[in-house]
Amino acid sequence: MSLGYAEKLSFIEDVGQVGMTEHFDSSNILQEKIERLATLIRKSKHLVVFTGAGISTSCGIPDFRGPKGIWTLQREGKALPEASLPFHRAMPSLTHMALVELERAGILKFVISQNVDGLHLRSGIPREKLAELHGNSFMETCPSCGAEYLRDFEVETIGLKETSRRCAVKQCGAKLKDTVLDWEDALPTKEMNLSEKHCRMADVVLCLGTSLQITPACNLPLKSLRGGGKIVIVNLQKTPKDKKASLVIHGLVDKVVSGAMISLNRQIPPFVRVDLFQTIITQALSLDKKYVNWTLRVSSVHGHKAPLPFVKSVEVSFLDREDYKGAILEKEPFQLKRRTVSTKSFEVVLKLNFSEGCGCPYIEMNIPIDFTVPIDCFNLDKDAIFEELKETAIQESCCGQNAVIVRREILTPQSEETVYAVVTNIVRHNKTAKVSELGDSLSNGGNVKRRLENGCTGTLKKKRSKNRHKKKPTTTTTSSLST
Repeated sequence: MSLGYAEKLSFIEDVGQVGMTEHFDSSNILQEKIERLATLIRKSKHLVVFTGAGISTSCGIPDFRGPKGIWTLQREGKALPEASLPFHRAMPSLTHMALVELERAGILKFVISQNVDGLHLRSGIPREKLAELHGNSFMETCPSCGAEYLRDFEVETIGLKETSRRCAVKQCGAKLKDTVLDWEDALPTKEMNLSEKHCRMADVVLCLGTSLQITPACNLPLKSLRGGGKIVIVNLQKTPKDKKASLVIHGLVDKVVSGAMISLNRQIPPFVRVDLFQTIITQALSLDKKYVNWTLRVSSVHGHKAPLPFVKSVEVSFLDREDYKGAILEKEPFQLKRRTVSTKSFEVVLKLNFSEGCGCPYIEMNIPIDFTVPIDCFNLDKDAIFEELKETAIQESCCGQNAVIVRREILTPQSEETVYAVVTNIVRHNKTAKVSELGDSLSNGGNVKRRLENGCTGTLKKKRSKNRHKKKPTTTTTSSLST
């Protein structure tokens, strides 16, 4: 979990049993249990997965109650663990992506998560097939119209408090709230109702990486028993629900899931992250109309005051114009102000240096600027562009691919906003021949043959008047702006 999230929680004396002994099934027993699990999944008609912090430890996110968990170390008076990556750059694990494959295959019907890391949504699990019982650190919601906004930065509050942003839905504009519960907050009714419904329908509820201690969430899997369903628990520590389970597996979640996917002959898809940012060029003629005073800003698509966490700095230069002074922008807002002759066109070169956790160090963009040419406005199919970028990134085994998806004109003040999509990470989870060969390659800090592709950078040349994409009408969306 996010250490920031843990620090924001209200103090509570009893956080449940912590620091429990970890148990590991022997290799032979583990192999036999994994085969049984695969058989249950193969025969399942309504598989529901219930997840806890244990599926995210291999993403570099500490858990709470393990031997090195946050609550355990706090109780022992020890320093808290440090996350290996910034929370906003954590990427889905092998287990997250295996669940995506099972959902796409029509096997997995619903996911119930107690995690607030947002990795299920980011991995590709559809929102309508996911209940996030304790909220999402990257999600804001509108209490008035119900619109949801998935951010690329951690929302600053928890406890269902108002944030600094407003709903973008027309005719609404209400203040948004965070979605992460504090100790005293009740579980969201909608999420609980869906979870209960699917658990009652389930013939298998697979519990992954959860101690099953927090009520009422921990009792949800039991609702499958009335209809003859079975519970499977995969966890290193014993849980209060073990006696109710048809199968208990003591093993690392990634190792167990990887083995089950091999038995099912299912390939675990790579994870490709696509992020969004925008450039805003604002212009105004001088009084004598000989010059243009203009400002170039690189910013978040989530609002002018929202952070842009994956960009560390922006280098600005001018192609073939040595008389125009460039700049290195190292702090947000990334903004450059210049004055140029109104009748002259030129080309701006932007180098976006990415922050820690991104799969490539930077991308470069060439932006032709000619204030005498009308702006070519359009709004393209974001999802289609995302898929095309992902396919290209997988084929080329590197990051940095990028594309323009929106360009719009604003009359007051006169400006042009352009939204870009860029591939910032690709992770492959290689299939292993035998589960027994996984051995100790898995730990709470590492994945099975998890490989980050990097070393590539992308370039993008922006043209004003020769865009070949078909124009589409502007639509209002409340879904995620990065994936």
